[in-house]
Amino acid sequence: MIKKSKPKVNGTKVITGVVRLSYVNLLEAKAINEGDDPKYSVQLIIPKSDKETLAALKKARKAAYDADGGSKLKGLKFEKIHDTLRDADEEFDTESEKPELKNCYFLNVSSKGKPGIVKREDGMNVKTDDPEEVYSGVYAIVSLNYYAFNVGKNKGITAGLNNVMVLGYGDYLGGRASADADFDDIDFDEVDDEEEYDEDLL
Repeated sequence: MIKKSKPKVNGTKVITGVVRLSYVNLLEAKAINEGDDPKYSVQLIIPKSDKETLAALKKARKAAYDADGGSKLKGLKFEKIHDTLRDADEEFDTESEKPELKNCYFLNVSSKGKPGIVKREDGMNVKTDDPEEVYSGVYAIVSLNYYAFNVGKNKGITAGLNNVMVLGYGDYLGGRASADADFDDIDFDEVDDEEEYDEDLL
């Protein structure tokens, strides 16, 4: 059972409540498009019912806007800035194609530097880089930092990835199944130890 955790806000920094991770690319930096700088990235799935985490994200986003002071965002009112937190129900078919996103928001975050990744073990934080523990589908708490940007014709506020704490292991997202799930209901016929298998069937 995954324990709930209240989000924390400190200026532009947020530590979320429990979210689910998708499109996990946390163990090795990858370029999304040809010519892009390699980055570590992940998508956070946040239930719409988690009002506290949603409020924390908005508060940190506003702090980033205020901290900018019009330097990069001159002429842009806070209410007009595109929010990188997006409504999954508006963008996807969450009834059949993306059921894991039903009644959720999602937020894509990335970092050029490798995030710290820990898990809880016997009440302590233990580092992990095990792909069996860091995958699309796990539940986690994530540390983010909001900042203003102005690159070319694009300017706004986005969140960068800091660190991740893995809390629980959900079903794999994106079509991958665990070995246990694949082979759990296999029926085997009893075979005599001395019996030879038909080579034509091997």
